[in-house]
Amino acid sequence: MEPGITLGSFQIRFYGIIIVLAMLIAAGVASRLAKRDGKDPEHIWGALTWAIIPGIILARLWFVFFPPVSLTAGCATAAATDICRDTGWFLSNFFDLQSGAIAIWSGGLSIFGAIIGGFLGAYIYMRRNKLQMLPWLDIAGIALPMGQAIGRWANYINQELYGSVTSLPWGITIQSASRVAPYTSTIDYPVDVTLFHPLFLYESLWSLLAFIVLLNIYQRYRSSLLSGDVFLFYVMQYSAIRFVLEFLRVDVTQVAGVNFSQVVCALAFVASLLYFLYRHRAGAPVPQPSEEAQAAAPQ
Repeated sequence: MEPGITLGSFQIRFYGIIIVLAMLIAAGVASRLAKRDGKDPEHIWGALTWAIIPGIILARLWFVFFPPVSLTAGCATAAATDICRDTGWFLSNFFDLQSGAIAIWSGGLSIFGAIIGGFLGAYIYMRRNKLQMLPWLDIAGIALPMGQAIGRWANYINQELYGSVTSLPWGITIQSASRVAPYTSTIDYPVDVTLFHPLFLYESLWSLLAFIVLLNIYQRYRSSLLSGDVFLFYVMQYSAIRFVLEFLRVDVTQVAGVNFSQVVCALAFVASLLYFLYRHRAGAPVPQPSEEAQAAAPQ
């Protein structure tokens, strides 16, 4: 990982700074939306507090159980110089502070695990405080893309989340130490002239657009939607863009030779779409305005 700010023996990495900033800004957006809806914004910060630890744990566990091909390709060869860090290796070297399962500072956090873990933590908080989950999920569905739009720049700092070689003018250079096969040769792919697709930028811009669109839907069309619909839109849009970008990504996660991330995205998209259609099927109950909307309506 790239260094950040060093104070004596203490180092604050830019990667961590960006991730924390992304969480705070996203929580700030969610807090403001909650306040405008007549909800207690303090619940946003409370849920965030409960979501952080399980989010980090699940993000790392997802990476450990589904490592990318750059770490597992060498497991099929007999060469001692090839890298082989599959799930078995991570579990066997769990407390290795350099590269083991516990070494989250070495890189390797999955957004899939982060979302699942964060959801579980927030769910526990909501249940403890006897709050309705779906209205708060809608707010999260708007704030999450903003956090992702900012957080993806941490991948740029780490020289990760890039795609195949491109001749497009917005392509980026990648240091030789951060490259994966088949682009490790600096003779075939010179460092200063070889450009790669900036997948982090594609996802960041898409997430910013998703934030704008979902916020507009939430503000204008919420009265014709059911609680939880905006969150379903969030799941569908992210699953779709991630599925497409995986075709360009070079360091993918494969299970039985299949891109596992694409499988997860496809299942999430289909499940969310079918659930949305089921909720809005003919004869389903007509959505009623929320208590906040009724209170704000002119009398």
